Amino acid sequence: MINLTQRTFFQRLFRYMPGLGSLFSYERKNLSYDMKAGLSVAAVALPVSIAYAELTGVGAIAGLYSTILPLIAYALFGSSRQLIIGPDTATCAVIAAVVTPLAFGDPVLRWQLVIIMTLMIGGWCILASRLHLGALADLLSRPILIGLLNGISFTIIIDQIGKASGFKFEASGFIERLIELPMMMITSAHVNTVLVSLATLVILIVIKKFKSRWPAPLIAVVIMTFCSWLINFESYDISIIGHITSEGLPLSSWNSFEIGLSRELVVPSINIAVICFVSMMITARSFAAKNNYDIDANVEFRALGIANIVAGLSQGFVVSGTSSRTAVNDANGGKTQLVSIIAAVIIGIVVIFLLSPLQFIPVCVLGIVLIYSSWSLIDLKSIFQLRNRNRDAFYLSLVTLLAVLIIGIIPGMGLAVLLGLLLFLRTVFRPSEQLLGVDGAGLIHTIKMDVNPIPNVMIYRFNSPLTYFNIAYFKRRVLTLIDESPTPIKWVIVDAVPSFTYPDVSVLSGVEELIRAFKVRDAVLVLAGRKGTLERWFSDMHIDLDKNHLELVSDLYLAVRMIQSKDQMDDGSGSSSSS
Repeated sequence: MINLTQRTFFQRLFRYMPGLGSLFSYERKNLSYDMKAGLSVAAVALPVSIAYAELTGVGAIAGLYSTILPLIAYALFGSSRQLIIGPDTATCAVIAAVVTPLAFGDPVLRWQLVIIMTLMIGGWCILASRLHLGALADLLSRPILIGLLNGISFTIIIDQIGKASGFKFEASGFIERLIELPMMMITSAHVNTVLVSLATLVILIVIKKFKSRWPAPLIAVVIMTFCSWLINFESYDISIIGHITSEGLPLSSWNSFEIGLSRELVVPSINIAVICFVSMMITARSFAAKNNYDIDANVEFRALGIANIVAGLSQGFVVSGTSSRTAVNDANGGKTQLVSIIAAVIIGIVVIFLLSPLQFIPVCVLGIVLIYSSWSLIDLKSIFQLRNRNRDAFYLSLVTLLAVLIIGIIPGMGLAVLLGLLLFLRTVFRPSEQLLGVDGAGLIHTIKMDVNPIPNVMIYRFNSPLTYFNIAYFKRRVLTLIDESPTPIKWVIVDAVPSFTYPDVSVLSGVEELIRAFKVRDAVLVLAGRKGTLERWFSDMHIDLDKNHLELVSDLYLAVRMIQSKDQMDDGSGSSSSS
């Protein structure tokens, strides 16, 4: 029997480790589904993990290190039942863009910088979880993320075309490489390498067309690796990965590491942590909604941080939620986090017992796998669909895409986030507004053909919280609408619910100034909604308001009835005096 103390301990443990809790209550009927999904995930993860190691610029073994223990860590600490953690196209490309200029061509230093950056990203994620910053999932809007992924995908494709063709670009930027590409293909492309790349591409396309549920990247890599061993591709000047050691970096090599270089990674690591989390949450939320369960954003932040720290300590690189492997998991019926553990065990077995054959993998084959994966992320259609839905979102997504292609991944990403924040600030500074009226049934709506304004009354809605930087605009708009009204306005009802959200002293003082302007115009301001809250705020701020020109009521309908009642009383008193 479990006593109360033990039950409390397990409740706290399972709250901190949701995946462990679900494993403790595992249902045997799910095992066959999870085994099948785990095998499928491992089949896809093996080749792409090695390919992403090539993209990041570190040893192929690092890609496998980045897959094994992080998968287990997320399975224990994550709240999503379907999400698969691992190296991701976008983050690997961003990391490569950060560490390459700092490493000065030194592969050991590059690997060290990648490990330090991975640990930093894990630390930022755990700190964000402790500060309950799960809302950062909404920082990178969908338009920014669409533009960013498209830009990174194009950048990867151009970069990998060089590897797939057996040459190295002399230029570094996307535009420069795009201009350089035709001449390089004519003068520097290696025919044998190109033939192997085309054969790999054909295998991928054929499997995708006729057996879409099969792990096409794994099959293509296995076939071409077997051919490489059988024919000896090296003798035909086709580059292969070469010997893969499972020992990783010797610890003694850290003695020469300059700790000062870590300062250069602080800001980029924060940016990458946000990108990892946002992209992961989009995937996790999508599959959680599809399978009818909820996930906790702050728990996911912590799980992502722990997974990255585990990746760094095991000499791997940054991991995030992967949409392609998660989709494979879901398509094969994966039910629980056990899928991640099964996949990790299979990959671990490959690292321990089957590492030697991996040395025959042609580098150009990994380039084609990356091109194939990146091509599936290109979604220009979604960008242009935004043009008819939301012009601001369309321009933001397009600018993000162009910025990544023209000025690079890191500065392009920073510019996109800055533009997104500026658009948000513009919305708050100069929000939309509505004039409301009453229809034939007595319901309040925006004024249109069948909704008419109330005589002598203006009902106004300001679609943003009022704060110190938009209160002046709010006052100006209200007074302008009164002054430009074709009929005299005696009452101005302001919907206080969307506008008065917190006690900003500038806003409350602005209301006091607005009432003085109403006094000159012989009008009354009616704040409808948040009556008790507004009374408390004005009292706490010791602001005495002219009660003859201000009314506080509970909602818009009460405000309309109050005005109608007062007008009837005025009409009645006027009729009595005239009689």
